[in-house]
Amino acid sequence: MWTGWWKPWGKAVADGCFVTGTDTGVGKTLVAGALLLRVARAGLRTGALKPVAAGAFRQGDQWVNEDGLELVRLSSADQSYEEVNPVVLEAAIAPHIAAAQQDRPLLLDELVGAARRVTERDDVDFVVVEGAGGWLVPLNHHETLADLAATLGLPVVLVVGMKLGCLSHAMLTVHAINTAGVRLGGWVASCIDPDMDVLQENLATLRECMPGPCLGVVEHLAEPTAEAAASFIDVGALLK
Repeated sequence: MWTGWWKPWGKAVADGCFVTGTDTGVGKTLVAGALLLRVARAGLRTGALKPVAAGAFRQGDQWVNEDGLELVRLSSADQSYEEVNPVVLEAAIAPHIAAAQQDRPLLLDELVGAARRVTERDDVDFVVVEGAGGWLVPLNHHETLADLAATLGLPVVLVVGMKLGCLSHAMLTVHAINTAGVRLGGWVASCIDPDMDVLQENLATLRECMPGPCLGVVEHLAEPTAEAAASFIDVGALLK
C-alpha cells in the first residue's frame, strides 16, 4: 500500500477530508452532509465525492444510490450524479462482492481519477469524500478504501457509532488509520442508539483517548437530516 500524499500535476488541489466510520450504518452520510453545510457556511465552496456505493435503485435511465443523491443535493458545486458517485453497484452488500457479481473491476486507480476530477475543479475549495462501510472495506483482493484515503492524503474524519462496543471499534480504527500513515483530522460521535447505557461515560472515554479533536456529538435524531446534524458540528479544527 502506498501511503504518500497524493498531489496531481498542475493545478493545486482543494482541501478536504475523508469521512469513514467505525462500522456501516453509523451515520457517515449524515455527518458528511453536515460537514458540507458547515464548511459552506464558513465561506468555502464545497464539492462532494462518494467514490463507490453499494445498494442502488433506478431513477430514470440510471442506477443511483440514496447517499450519493444526498451528497449531490448538499454540494455547493454544480456536480452531476456521475461525478459525485462514479461507481454505483446494485446490491447492498460489500462493494467488492457486488462488483464481482456485476463482473465489474473495482480498482484504486479509477477512484483516484474520480477524486482528481473533483479536487481540481475551479469552483471547489473543500471536498468531502465519503467512504463506504468501515476503514478497511476491500475494493478487490489487494486494495482497500484505506488505500484510497492514504493516496488522497486528506485528513480523516471518523464517525463513531455510539453503541455497546464503540470504544474498541474506535480505537481499532484509529490504530489502522495511524498505521496507514494518514492523519486523523477529528472524530464525530453519532448517537445511533437512543437507549445506550452510560453514553456520557463513553463519550468522556473517547475524548480522553482519541488522538484527534471531537468535531461534534450528533444526538439521536427522530428525523435525521444533514441540516439538523449540522447544528452539532464544529469544523473549526478542520479548517485551520
